[in-house]
Amino acid sequence: MARLSRLRSPLQHRKRAIAKTLCYRALMVVITVIVAWAVVGDVSDAVNIGLVANVVKTATYYTYERVWDQIAWGIADRT
Repeated sequence: MARLSRLRSPLQHRKRAIAKTLCYRALMVVITVIVAWAVVGDVSDAVNIGLVANVVKTATYYTYERVWDQIAWGIADRT
């Protein structure tokens, strides 16, 4: 069985990066809201904290992924 790394380019398609970003951030929103709720004791405040923090983090994560897609360091030469 061929390894996945041999089957696809080391650069992700933008749609894949977006899908990964959104799935990861959705999980992080839930975790952030739960932690914020435990700290502040108010569901409404916890949801607001979770949403604002994760909107910023989503944009940051996507940009980070796209920058790393442009860096060849650590990627084996396929020639």
